[in-house]
Amino acid sequence: MKRVRLGIVVAEFNQEITSKMLDAAKYHAKNLNIHVKKICYVPGTFDMPLIVEKLLKNEQIDAIVTIGAVVKGDTGHDLIIAITTARLLADLSLKYQKPVTLGITGPDMTVKQARKRIVTVPKRAIEAAYKMVTRLRESDDKK
Repeated sequence: MKRVRLGIVVAEFNQEITSKMLDAAKYHAKNLNIHVKKICYVPGTFDMPLIVEKLLKNEQIDAIVTIGAVVKGDTGHDLIIAITTARLLADLSLKYQKPVTLGITGPDMTVKQARKRIVTVPKRAIEAAYKMVTRLRESDDKK
């Protein structure tokens, strides 16, 4: 079977967390023999959809993994960011018929909780991208 080719989009906001999440994602991708074709950085999680759409247009990329940490502040701003971003990413996945997986922690999460999820969340996002690409290819083969 053809090797899965990923794009990864990483939020720079909360970089002390997201940089470690990226390291975990790359490590897990390597273990699954997934080729990370492109890594793009955006200022924050809310800024992801534009670059995700650009990457989805690239025929050399099978799926996108998003990496971000949406930490709770003094207002409900984190909820708006997380809900809006997730909705837009899901819409893009459907529009381009390619998986976009959420390696985004939060909302309503403390920095301590974000640190506890540094490895598990990106690992699940990588696995979800791999499984979705594989299953989409299998469904295409059955036609």
